[in-house]
Order: sequence, then C-alpha cells, then structure tokens
Amino acid sequence: MSTPKSRLKTLATLTVLFTIFAAPLNAQDTQSITDMLGRDVVVPSLVDRVICSGSGCLRLLVYLQGQDRIVGVDSAEKGGLPFGVDARPYAVANPGFGEYPLFGEFRGHDNPELIAALDPAPQVILKTNAQRDGGADALQAKTGIPVIGLGYGNLTHGRENLNQTLRIMGQVIGKEERAEAVIAFFHALQADLEQRAARVAEDDRPSTFIGGIAMRGGHGFASTEPAYAPFAFLNVRNVAGDLSTGETGGSHATVAKEQLLLWDPDVVFLDISTTRLQGGANGLEQLRTDPAYQALSAIQANRVYGVFPYNFYTTNYESVFANAYFIGSVLYPEQFADIDPMAKAEEIATFLNGGPAFERINEDFENMGFGRITVQ
Repeated sequence: MSTPKSRLKTLATLTVLFTIFAAPLNAQDTQSITDMLGRDVVVPSLVDRVICSGSGCLRLLVYLQGQDRIVGVDSAEKGGLPFGVDARPYAVANPGFGEYPLFGEFRGHDNPELIAALDPAPQVILKTNAQRDGGADALQAKTGIPVIGLGYGNLTHGRENLNQTLRIMGQVIGKEERAEAVIAFFHALQADLEQRAARVAEDDRPSTFIGGIAMRGGHGFASTEPAYAPFAFLNVRNVAGDLSTGETGGSHATVAKEQLLLWDPDVVFLDISTTRLQGGANGLEQLRTDPAYQALSAIQANRVYGVFPYNFYTTNYESVFANAYFIGSVLYPEQFADIDPMAKAEEIATFLNGGPAFERINEDFENMGFGRITVQ
C-alpha cells in the first residue's frame, strides 16, 4: 500500500518526465536553415522523417541516400504520371515508393489534411520549385511543419541552383558529405566528356538535332532543348543551339518543320519518351509518315538514334550524363572507343540511386534507347 510520501515521489517523477517530453526543442535540438527562398527556417538538428513535394524532389533525396527518411509520397510515385511506363531511374532502382501513404498530387499540389494524417508525421517538408507567398509559407502555416523551399536547377545555366539545392537538402538531413560527393561526381563526368570532345577537330563535328523532348508531358518530334546539356558537354553543333538565349538558356522550344529542313542536321537523336504518345503526337510516327521529315538527310541516311528521356517528372540527371556518353560514342567514336554506353549508364545510376535502372527502362521502350532507330 502506497504512502502519501511515496505518492508524492511518484507524482514528482511523472511531472519531470512530462516536462522533458512536452517541452519545446531547445537551441541544441534545432538548427536554422536558410532555404532557396531566403527564409530562415528552424528544423530539428536530427531529421529522420520527411516528405518530398514538387517535381524531382524525391529524386534529389535519393541521390543523397535519404530515401529511408520519407513517410509519404505524392501521386507521381503511385502511378500518377501520364505515360503508362516509368522512365525515372531513381524510382526504377528503388521500387516500393508507391507503398507509402499519399500526401498530395504531383507537381507540388499538396493536401494539408493528408499531410496532417501521416503517421509517423514528417518533421520537415522538402519542396522543390516552391513559391513563398501562397506556397511554402502557406503550407507551413496550415500544417505546422517546417517547409524548406528548394530549387531544382539544371546542369547548364542552372548549375548553381542545383548545387545549392543539394547542399541545403544535405544540411537538413545531415548528408552534407554526400551532397558534396554528388556535386563532385557531376563535375567529374562533365570534365571527362569535355576533355574527350576537345580532341575532335571542328571539321569532324557533324550537325545534330534532338527531338521529341518532353516538357510537362509528352511532345512530338519538333520539341527540343536548345541548351540540351549532353550537346553542351560535347561541344556539339546543335542546329537549334542559337535558340538558347537569355538567362534561362532557352530551356525549351518547338521548331517549325520548315526550319528543320533548312538546318538539315547530319544526325538526329530522338528522346524516346515521345514514342509513348498516341497517334499523330508520336514523334517517331511523325518521322515515319511526314514527307517533310522524310526529306531530312539524317532520315535518308538512317542516322537516327534513340536516347533516354531527358525530362520525366522534370530532368533525369543520370539520364543526361548517360545520354551524353552515348551521343559521344555516335558522333566521336574514336574518343569514346573505351566506353560501353549502357554499362556507363548503369554505373552512373548505381552511384546516384543505389542500383541499375536503364536496362529495365529500355525494356519498356522496345529497346530503342542507345541504338539506331529504323525510320524508313
């Protein structure tokens, strides 16, 4: 039978425990992160539960080996993308993301109620391409969860944006060293490509065009990327390169058939994402049936080659570098004689995503990646 003294002692112990667990985090338990929006956001010093909102956000988390921290996913990870197949190496190498609870729709259309219902709850929301007003601030106010606004960048004119995003994400989840390793890996690949291409004489560089690039959905053959990173790394004579102007680099363009006929590139590369489109929107079918395209020298010489999807829920950075090595092997075979493009692609995928992916993706695209495509 307890005594008044023992009951008081028990009550005092419970009070201390309640105080310990109910008290807010002190300065030693938190860190302040300055995000890409210039907001100073206080987050726990140890973050092991997050969600990734926005195009490509989970891809970058996988690169940082932080995918074990997620507690929910958006609809893109549950088959919500409009292609019927998955050409995201990070997701192919890490099956099972779709088994996590849903917190919102893809492209950053979050559902605060679903986020609040997640169990366990995220400590931080990582959000790419976030806007401050009505975006990060509003989501943080509605959920009570710190929101880190991130960019996404690219491998050409937006490289610093990409690097800063990786570093901020690494700081949040305690993966600073891995962030620097990924940044260094990208720089090393680019340097290798540039050094190989530098040995090619200007007169030995055929003119080229990349068609069929997706942008917020699939597009036909006329869809291109004037600042296409593989071409930039290889100093390729990109016939559409002059469309790349301004600070944004002319990130996307649709080229008139008449202009393509005037350019008449020596070699054509086709982003195989376009082959999943139906009917007249399919870039490969356009090459096979449109008389204007049939008149191109590259079509008549059977110099059309398939490359892996550049954008698939925004840019696949591992595909960018993998495509660059394949394109180099086609255009500058002597300088890339030691490269097996598919083996190199899987090496890149394994470093970034923890496992291979390109062979499996290629199966869903009738093995058109890294090969000559028959058009006529």
